[in-house]
Amino acid sequence: MFEHLNPVLLSRIQFASIIAFHILFPAFTIGLASWLAVLEWRWLSTGNVVYADVYRFWVKIFAIVFGMGVVSGVVMSFQFGTNWSAFADKAGNILGPMLGYEVLTAFFLEASFLGLMLFGWNLVGRKIHFASSLIVAAGTLISAFWILAANSWMQTPRGFTTGPHGLLYPESWTKIIFNPSFPYRFLHMVTAAYLTTAFVAGGVGAWYLLNGRHTKEARVMFGMAMIMAIFVAPTQIFFGDLHGRNTFAYQPIKVSAMEGLWQTQRGAPSILFGWPDQKDQVTKYAVEIPKLSSLIITHDLNGEIRGLASWPKNDLPPVAIVFWAFRVMVGLGTLMMLTGLTGLVLFLRKRLFETRWFLRWCMLMTPAGFLAVLAGWCVTEVGRQPYVIYGIMRTSRAVSPVTGTSVALSLTAFILTYAVIFGSGIYYITKLIRKGPETGQIHGPHALKEPRLIKRLASKEDETDV
Repeated sequence: MFEHLNPVLLSRIQFASIIAFHILFPAFTIGLASWLAVLEWRWLSTGNVVYADVYRFWVKIFAIVFGMGVVSGVVMSFQFGTNWSAFADKAGNILGPMLGYEVLTAFFLEASFLGLMLFGWNLVGRKIHFASSLIVAAGTLISAFWILAANSWMQTPRGFTTGPHGLLYPESWTKIIFNPSFPYRFLHMVTAAYLTTAFVAGGVGAWYLLNGRHTKEARVMFGMAMIMAIFVAPTQIFFGDLHGRNTFAYQPIKVSAMEGLWQTQRGAPSILFGWPDQKDQVTKYAVEIPKLSSLIITHDLNGEIRGLASWPKNDLPPVAIVFWAFRVMVGLGTLMMLTGLTGLVLFLRKRLFETRWFLRWCMLMTPAGFLAVLAGWCVTEVGRQPYVIYGIMRTSRAVSPVTGTSVALSLTAFILTYAVIFGSGIYYITKLIRKGPETGQIHGPHALKEPRLIKRLASKEDETDV
């Protein structure tokens, strides 16, 4: 039935669909784990029980998202053997150890101490529980370190040698791990994860405030989310600029595709909108700002940018996809920054929690971080094509010797399974959000026994400490 379909195309679609599912969960858990640690620190330092209630509410959601991330990540790694065996054979000596280090140094750490976060609230001391929160947060960052190091090596491969039969062998692990694009990609992704979490928490808090429910907890969620948006969104744009300049140095063809520029020129314009026609090698209906592209990329109004037409046609990525995905990412990042600035103005006017149009806007912005992450990874991965290891191995030569039928059937099975499993997970998360945080006296080792803290807590019973 599917014999006429291209197994390379189907394998790419299958990997893209599964990684699109998977990346949503780490993008959320990296930021959420760090935020949970901050919440518990605020609870311990202030004695305000609202922080504890918010923590216990979001840690349940963290556990669900963490579990779905693990499942989707395991499935994704299996594809290296089933659909991309030629790639696994060639690069396995380098990528295999890095993926193994991620499991040994991060996954075991997160999985072990997540149990204490979930079930140790009334069983262990406050310091031990807080240490568990810090360790899980560190584990998510360590996991991101190894995964992004592996991906960055595929983008800017260094530190290897080619052995018999074309297999790649490590020559310098320092150069492999800390390859030229890794620091920029790591910073860009981690800040993207923090923004993703901020806008989810802010959207949920805004919904509670609009409906007059859980107002104390909602003010904590919304207020802390706006703090993240105010400070992290501009930082993310700064890191994005650094990442873009690094990409221009090592993958200039990707930058040209992002900009939709076909001819080499100095003082290149920035094309705000248009339609890149890969056949005719022109961006039609272009709306341009003169010299802005050169200024942004080279920091020189007359800087030279190489045009796509100067490369062989078979070395070009799908330009229209890269072009539009980049604009979606930048557009959402700009909206997140403007949201943070608006929140700052409203806070200074003491209207942050009462301005209903802004609360509705923040509800609409809830998925903005996820969409921006997907668009950014689309730029990164599609812009690398036609290579799976940039400049070393083409994607067409990385696929397993499988038929279109087998890949199509597995793709269909994955889509149906993911729809059921992750649909159920998302349903349960929304059910928890509708129910809202549980409030009440803290019992067990976490109970506040120090008279001074109890006195402070009683004096703040009707206050909101953001």
